Amino acid sequence: MTESARSDGQLEAVLRRGQFAVTAETSPTATTDADAAVRRAAPLKGLADAVNVTDGAGARAQLSPLVAAGCLAQAGIEPVLQLTGRDRNRLALQGDLLGAAALGIPNLLCLTGDAADSGDEPETKGVFDLDGTGLVRRAAEMRDAGTLGSGRKIDGPPRFLIGAADLPIDPPADWQPTSLQKKIDAGADFIQTQYCYDMDLCRRYLARLGDFGIPERLHILIGIGPLKSARQARWMRDNLFGVDISDTIVDRLEGAADAEAEGRRVCVEIIEQLQDIAGVAGVHLMAPHGEAAAAAVIEESGILRRRA
Repeated sequence: MTESARSDGQLEAVLRRGQFAVTAETSPTATTDADAAVRRAAPLKGLADAVNVTDGAGARAQLSPLVAAGCLAQAGIEPVLQLTGRDRNRLALQGDLLGAAALGIPNLLCLTGDAADSGDEPETKGVFDLDGTGLVRRAAEMRDAGTLGSGRKIDGPPRFLIGAADLPIDPPADWQPTSLQKKIDAGADFIQTQYCYDMDLCRRYLARLGDFGIPERLHILIGIGPLKSARQARWMRDNLFGVDISDTIVDRLEGAADAEAEGRRVCVEIIEQLQDIAGVAGVHLMAPHGEAAAAAVIEESGILRRRA
């Protein structure tokens, strides 16, 4: 990762300096108030290196993530624009990528997207012209070659740090990170993972990625989040694929006088452990409707103080 900078963003600058990066997440609502997205993300300003703006999470309509991310950029909150292949064909996706560059959005997270019929309008038809890897490749070609898929030249090629997603697993003996390698080959610069609360599993996952030289090829941000209650922890464990939350954590939340404060403490403890795991470049905080809780975790973790 010695190439010239991909973007003009803070997230990339932090990662290139080898500092422990922290990103967070916000989800626009079904609103016509563009400033609402800024108000939701405001607690994270000056704390998170960048804030993901989700794209129809859960296959539900919301304020355009491109509009919301542009509003965050104007307000001095660096966005990571999430784009899925679920809702747009490659022409529309390329148009949104050009729009993102025009709005000064420096970071992307390219995803396939949840199933179109899994949300609150199950009659929805998915597009899926490009999957997450295909979208990474198209964004990288626009950035690096300065051309659209047709070969037409772009007037002022975009500058993006391009991200993708991955799921930490406990790797079997014969497991190879084939999907992740394809995303890297397509042009991914970083990944943000699904929630990971099992640090022993995380160490084994990173060790196997290290066997393939992956941490030298892209930046790995491990996903975690402050849990609000034992009930939420159980629901996530039972309903989110690949998420394992131990009985120890659930019991801590169950027995706490203030479950939300305890959930933040668990998150801070995990951040401390992640900083000692080889190959981990940072953390991605996810908390549905929990921007303030994520901001509190960043402050309580002392990440920014240690950089100073």
